[in-house]
Amino acid sequence: MTPISILDLTPIRQGGDAATALRETVALAQRAEALGYHRYWLVEHHNTPSVAGAATAVVMAHVAANTKTIRVGAGGIMLPNHAPLMVAEQFGTLAALHPGRIDLGLGRGIANDPATLQALRRQPNDGADFPRDVEELLFFLQPAVPGQKVRAIPGEGASVPVWLLGASAGGAQLAAGLGLPFAFASHFAPNPLEVALATYRGRFVPSARLDKPQVMLSLTVVAADTDEEAQLLFSTALQANDAPLAPPIANYEQSLDPQRRTLINNFFRHSVVGSAQTVKKGVADFITRYRPDEIIVTAQIFDPAARLKSFEILSRACLNAPA
Repeated sequence: MTPISILDLTPIRQGGDAATALRETVALAQRAEALGYHRYWLVEHHNTPSVAGAATAVVMAHVAANTKTIRVGAGGIMLPNHAPLMVAEQFGTLAALHPGRIDLGLGRGIANDPATLQALRRQPNDGADFPRDVEELLFFLQPAVPGQKVRAIPGEGASVPVWLLGASAGGAQLAAGLGLPFAFASHFAPNPLEVALATYRGRFVPSARLDKPQVMLSLTVVAADTDEEAQLLFSTALQANDAPLAPPIANYEQSLDPQRRTLINNFFRHSVVGSAQTVKKGVADFITRYRPDEIIVTAQIFDPAARLKSFEILSRACLNAPA
């Protein structure tokens, strides 16, 4: 059985706030643990009114402290925003507090506006240093060597699995060359998926961290009692932008002009929406086609109770969790 994990975008809903969103994150993580999900990953977004997870390591610490067994990770840390030493120290601390449960996913990041870049003390082209920064971070997480002048304490020798995140063949090539597991953002970058998978699997170089390719693919899944109800819940994701999450709208797609509808349908091409039976078939078809070692599921659903129920239906359909 292919493991299934959760990518929580820590959504702030219209009429809600960050504190409420974070409470809902903890509740979902606790339920995910009981349902048999493998990992619970959290995001890093800045200057985004719809996301409560800007301080990823802090949110991870809170989720890990309120769960017992589920792996908790970053999906991911946008490394150009941080000094590699500080990331090693943060995740070394998390690993010391929660041994054997912490994952570190590293991304290059998405384009930010100039004001946000300046507030993060970044330059427009500093993403070009990402490969070097990844190697520096991996160095700090290794056991220290005699005479090493700068050490990550805690961090050095920490058994923290490091994943590379990507939405292109470039990220796949870097993960392959470093011998790291690769998580591809197919939930928002559907077009490069096939090329990225072929690049990663074809160019993978075994390393001390990993002896063969390991791929995690993201997938949007919205489940409900009926296909019609799931489509209604899914309309929240179709409306999503940087603003707080909007409530669902009946027949939302029909209200769009044809060009906009085509763009949205392509963006959400890797989505499974429907009843338990529909979801079971859709997830199975996705696994058969792309052969991931693991799936990580995201769901932008306005009502937190409906979001919990969606993951419950998915777990029963695909993880054989009890009703």
